[in-house]
Amino acid sequence: MCDKDEEISKIFSANFDIERIILQLGARIGKDIRPEKTLIILDEIQSSPRILECLKFFYEDAPDFHIAVACSLLGISLHQGNSFPVGKVDMIRVFPMNFEEFLIANKQERLVDILNKRDYDSINTLKDTYEKFLRQYYFVGGMPAAVQAYIEKEGIQEVRAIQTQILFDYSRDFSKHVSKTDIPRVNMVWQGIPAQLFKENKKFIYGLLKDGGRAKEFEMAIQWLVDAGLVYKVNRCKAIKMPLKAYEDFSAFKLFLCDCGLLGALAEIPASQMLVSDDAIKEYKGGFTEQYVLQQMVSRDEGSIYYYSAGNSRLEIDFLVQKEAKIVPIEVKAEGNVRANSLSEFLKNNPEIRGVRYSMLPYVQQEHFDNLPLWAIQ
Repeated sequence: MCDKDEEISKIFSANFDIERIILQLGARIGKDIRPEKTLIILDEIQSSPRILECLKFFYEDAPDFHIAVACSLLGISLHQGNSFPVGKVDMIRVFPMNFEEFLIANKQERLVDILNKRDYDSINTLKDTYEKFLRQYYFVGGMPAAVQAYIEKEGIQEVRAIQTQILFDYSRDFSKHVSKTDIPRVNMVWQGIPAQLFKENKKFIYGLLKDGGRAKEFEMAIQWLVDAGLVYKVNRCKAIKMPLKAYEDFSAFKLFLCDCGLLGALAEIPASQMLVSDDAIKEYKGGFTEQYVLQQMVSRDEGSIYYYSAGNSRLEIDFLVQKEAKIVPIEVKAEGNVRANSLSEFLKNNPEIRGVRYSMLPYVQQEHFDNLPLWAIQ
């Protein structure tokens, strides 16, 4: 833990002599560090950015030594004054646990196998079971500490306490990495995400943050949160045409939190509404369900994700993704009521495109799209 061990930080701060670093690390931990035999793991290196620079010299001067590091994007991607060893490091981005990983943590591997096999007969038969776990996931989310507390039956109050502490820790870290003038703006964006998502039109509106709010005032704060991996930004597409990126509209977007459990905690939604009744799902007009669906797609590395709205009309598609040479429009419904929707209207006018609808309804293959239950996101 580099954030708690000053001696480790001092070892890397002197110079980039790898032979000296290996010798002193071995002395510090009381073990020999052998090439091709020892894996060196350094955690929380955002507290010691010099370690990140040192990876370049491990790669060039000591390739027989294997080293892995773990860090938060809060301190690395935005750190000033230290270079990143481009081309020398394999990056693995870790997301909050998705729904399938939540099932595995709950020892429900058979339910996951059924999902992976796309055995829709069984998926439909087990609807109540999947829905029960989905409701739990909405509340717990995918932060490992919260999931562990829930599995170990420490109680829902302890789960919410952990989520609240994580939110507090994030807010506290803002002050470490953001200038004093920008901290209030970052906090306003961060605290304002529930209000943005839970309105009917989920397009981000600066005026909801403060009267007269403008893009130039908040765009850097938003970008900071995106770069830190704390929020996901979904830009609008001006047209549903290949390639989608060519029609990206950077001025219109939605913002989502990195985790649905944290969103529930930030919005202070009572646990009883999410675990027992349907009130939370109905009250928040699908914003929470869109958060969940986006989180699942991001964890599966779907590539760039967009949404679509058409000028002055009411036509809006919740998400758009591009899979190879095909565009897939995606509609999200929090419940089973799927009447009068934009996806059906769009697909009737564009029969060459096939869409997906996620809802509480069982799997049904329809003329222009597939209806998939929310627990079976592909």
